[in-house]
Amino acid sequence: MELRALRYFVEVVRQQSFTVAAERMFVTQPTISKMVKALEDEIGAPLLLREGRQMMLTDEGRIVFQRGQEVLAAQAQLQAELDDVGTLGRGELAIGIPPMGGSLFTPVIAEFRRRYPKIELKLFEHGSRAIEAALIAGELELGGVLQPVDPNTFDVLPMTNQKLWVVTRKGLRWDDMKSVALADLAREPFVFYNESLALNDVVTDACRQVGFTPQIVGRSSHWDFMAALVHAGVGIALLPSPYCNRLEATHFTCRPVVEPEIPWDMALGWRKNGYLSHAARAWIAVARETLPGQPYEDFAYTRSRRLTGEPED
Repeated sequence: MELRALRYFVEVVRQQSFTVAAERMFVTQPTISKMVKALEDEIGAPLLLREGRQMMLTDEGRIVFQRGQEVLAAQAQLQAELDDVGTLGRGELAIGIPPMGGSLFTPVIAEFRRRYPKIELKLFEHGSRAIEAALIAGELELGGVLQPVDPNTFDVLPMTNQKLWVVTRKGLRWDDMKSVALADLAREPFVFYNESLALNDVVTDACRQVGFTPQIVGRSSHWDFMAALVHAGVGIALLPSPYCNRLEATHFTCRPVVEPEIPWDMALGWRKNGYLSHAARAWIAVARETLPGQPYEDFAYTRSRRLTGEPED
């Protein structure tokens, strides 16, 4: 059984699309289709069935998908261990960067690059859920994850623990409020997170807990584009407080969301009991030095007092 065919099949199942899988694997869609068909011919049974737009796994397909992930993870670990023989003089390290947490990684990247200039960093921007899947599959050694995660599956290094704030245009009724109850946003149009981001589920669940389903008028994975849509009058957004701190106070009103508060608890994660290369272990060590505690705490506190009109010390 060819590993490449197995890798293509697993990616098709994950993406639920031959076209998207081809884009992710940097090959053509016919190549993906041909390799999956060859895998089915080798096994002697169909692995995928189409029902409308849905892609369903056959019994054989479920077995191949489950075991295929284990095979690919073992192959990735084998390659990592072989590449890791020696020193940190050269090599590469694959890290998953979540769109809503990229800035947390910037100081670590800079310091790691200064110390280990010959280690090539391969940075993959994915949502937290996709990063978790890639860590389990052995495609990434490290990645940013939104807590909580399964402690039996992942080890984590906390990076920041903040809350979501509501972001609106300046000059609306929110200007005079110190905080905003989530239920008060029930009738507002939301600029929301893409469905691939874990924050999509976190915010949706919080809204349902207080009795409403958010009215979504647009989605994005990028906080600055979400803010631009808010400024254009498309709707409101809920953003982690550190990103609210970057917005121009003359254009935006940012207020803490309460009842309930919605956490944004980012961590660096890796597969529990999985193999970590010298480069990955060095990265974790740099992260521990560079990101002690909560890196945005003092700045976020001072800035929040300005945004809510409280006097500074």
